[in-house]
Amino acid sequence: MPVLDIADFAAALPQHAPVVGLDPGEKTLGVAVSDVTRTVASPLALIEKTKFTQDAEALFKLMDSRGAVGIVIGLPMNMDGTEGVRCQSNRALARNLLRLRPDLPITFWDERLSTAAVTRVLIEEHDVNRKRRAEVVDKMAAGWILQGALERMRGLQAP
Repeated sequence: MPVLDIADFAAALPQHAPVVGLDPGEKTLGVAVSDVTRTVASPLALIEKTKFTQDAEALFKLMDSRGAVGIVIGLPMNMDGTEGVRCQSNRALARNLLRLRPDLPITFWDERLSTAAVTRVLIEEHDVNRKRRAEVVDKMAAGWILQGALERMRGLQAP
């Protein structure tokens, strides 16, 4: 299955099953999961990157334990809407995941400023120190990314 646009992604998903959101960073992979109704995204885990196969195995283990049926990957677009090196890296991640699970629905979600927004919330509303922010920001950003995609998918449903 190729990477899908958000509408095709939503249509490809079985009902009543969660999806995961990913915030790929240089050293970590933030993971969030939705509830089965795909209403709420929750930060789930932070995978420390080692080798791709080990990272994918850890991700698939998390997905399987939650019954997750699809992946939303954050796409860090430039502010002018163009794609940079990190976008290319995230697209490569999707291609590599599809080599391991060809039938897995995958889509991208524009994640511009997600990490900045999460960091601001952690500082201003929760007074979280720098060390603790480093431990949670990527998985919270994954939740932010996934929540945006979930809201868009709900907007696609007929009233």
